[in-house]
Amino acid sequence: MGGEKNEKITKRFNYLIDLPVKVNQFSEEEFTAKPKDKWSKKEILGHLCDSATNNHHRFIRIQFEEKPFVVVPYKQNDWVSIQDYQNIETNDVIGFWTAINRHIVRVISKIPEEKLSYICEVGNDKFFTFSELIDDYLRHMDHHLTQIFGTSES
Repeated sequence: MGGEKNEKITKRFNYLIDLPVKVNQFSEEEFTAKPKDKWSKKEILGHLCDSATNNHHRFIRIQFEEKPFVVVPYKQNDWVSIQDYQNIETNDVIGFWTAINRHIVRVISKIPEEKLSYICEVGNDKFFTFSELIDDYLRHMDHHLTQIFGTSES
């Protein structure tokens, strides 16, 4: 993935990947507090690990599977619940988050330019290009990190 857009995406990924290190600004109580019927900050970070796992597979498979690539959704609440992020050591969740996203940055940096226009079907007769799917992943990550840490920086 070349050019100015790649640099911008890589810069944004690297900023977002390093953000969870700032978890120490919260007490363990603040980080694990569960608002009624919502995820704790810790579970939101766990959800982002699940999102990274699912998108990692998509970003690989889009490059060689039949087109249009069909993006299969996953049951986010079930993933968070079954993996029990609430009771995992915070440093383990951060380590998983950091490792999977650093790997995704490597994968994205190797995508040939011509593959970025591959079409992905995301459901309800909606279609994104591969490039748009990567952008959507970044927006999703940014949204949830803002929920945890407040206003994000560029």
